[in-house]
Amino acid sequence: MKYPISVQDFEKLITGKYVYVDKTDLVYELAQLNVCFLSRPRRFGKSLLISTLEAYFTGKKDLFKGLKIDELEKDWTEYPVFRIDFAGGNYNNPEELQLKLEAYISMWEQVYGKNEIFKTLSDRFKSVLEKAEEQTGHKAVVLIDEYDKPMLDVLGTEQEQKNRETLKGFYGTFKAADANLRFVFLTGVTKFSQISVFSGFNQPEDISMDRRYDAICGITEDELYSYFAEPIKEMADRMEYTVDEMKKVLKKQYDGYHFSNNLQADIYNPFSIINAFNKMEIEDYWYESGTPTYLQKLLEGHKVNMQKLISKSYARKYFIDYRADNEDPLAMLYQSGYLTIKEYDMRRRVYKLDYPNDEVRKGFVSLIGNSYFNKPPEDSDNWILDLDDMLRECDLDGVRDAFTSFLSSIPYEANKDERAKDFETHFSYTFYIIFRLLSCYTTLIEKPNSKGRADVIIETDNDIFIFEFKLDGSAEEALKQIEEKQYAVPYQSDKRPVHKIGVNISSESRTVDQWLVAENQKSLF
Repeated sequence: MKYPISVQDFEKLITGKYVYVDKTDLVYELAQLNVCFLSRPRRFGKSLLISTLEAYFTGKKDLFKGLKIDELEKDWTEYPVFRIDFAGGNYNNPEELQLKLEAYISMWEQVYGKNEIFKTLSDRFKSVLEKAEEQTGHKAVVLIDEYDKPMLDVLGTEQEQKNRETLKGFYGTFKAADANLRFVFLTGVTKFSQISVFSGFNQPEDISMDRRYDAICGITEDELYSYFAEPIKEMADRMEYTVDEMKKVLKKQYDGYHFSNNLQADIYNPFSIINAFNKMEIEDYWYESGTPTYLQKLLEGHKVNMQKLISKSYARKYFIDYRADNEDPLAMLYQSGYLTIKEYDMRRRVYKLDYPNDEVRKGFVSLIGNSYFNKPPEDSDNWILDLDDMLRECDLDGVRDAFTSFLSSIPYEANKDERAKDFETHFSYTFYIIFRLLSCYTTLIEKPNSKGRADVIIETDNDIFIFEFKLDGSAEEALKQIEEKQYAVPYQSDKRPVHKIGVNISSESRTVDQWLVAENQKSLF
């Protein structure tokens, strides 16, 4: 099986006989629209989708033989297609955007002719669209890939406004040339609010959260099991799993994206899945391909508390588009793929967001953790791995000592007068990051019972650990709460030992002050 690693050209993919997950029924449905926009994270197949639309609109019928669209399309009309790809280029260069647009228009003028009367990019582009319809008898198709990159590259700089104004004039063409357009499609990571790409011409239909197009990029579970049954079996044999166990590992690592309120439509990260099968290894392929510069800049300017972000409910307007004047990074984190929809309240029409899968959670929490803990990445990562080993070996003395030394080494800069108030937030977020990182290796239980929610419950193959933490209280208090709230009741019939750990943290020493363990006791008090 040939995997299309870095292959984003539809014709190359088909003629090269690479594995292709057939999305052409959705492509056909999409092509019936007029002007539309799709937001998806990087490396999710947007460029391949653009290339597929280009092949369809240029009437390359032979490429689609045997695919779903072959039974849907009868005419195969050849339209004049104008494709713009903003992926390449360094838009920090003040002239880059202008030069790129100039190059595209000059190229098209060589094909359809140039009217010397028109001087601006917008007027010249409109003239080309008119000439294309005159010469071919068909309206034009415009496909724009990564429309937002010229702004993302320069986010927060003086060049951002200049690039925005350049695009504003260029995209204004679509309103003036509406009569000459058959189809306009834009893709990007981010939907920018207050930019004329969404107001300067006929309002595009934003299909980013339209459940009909959930699966137009990415791989569904049904597609995974249908197209990749052989590599799943090969990987299972290699790793000494059953096929069902292998499917669970892949799901935990790469699944979990939702792009609408249809939570049944789980989407796997296509970049990671393809790379995993190609190398027959479970690794963090998407995350290791690099955190985008624009996101790093955004995070540097904000003290991002992910614990607070994912604990709230949001109306879609708060994460569907990015506003430059909004200091909340929620929209950028969602649209970039670091958060996804995990819950939807139909009555209130609000959403809860969280990390999509282990690959993203481990990578992103490690990123913010390294900054928060002010430690080299290898130190934090190695400490988490050591902690996981200790829990699997049920070495609770080792876990206690590891927590004590690690917590005491974390810098804490609050003013003395603000210590009591600020340290509670510091304490809470520190443990959030630690256990979020640990959850990539062990099973972290976060569901509350009828009487409350334990701070942390961890399951390994051989043991169950119930942690309750107190700040400037006592370990006895913590153990008493575990008993009174009956956190261990769901595990009464479980054969694994249940270890109840009460921990008190001192705001003065900023580390473990008391640590008590109760083993399988029905009642302590």
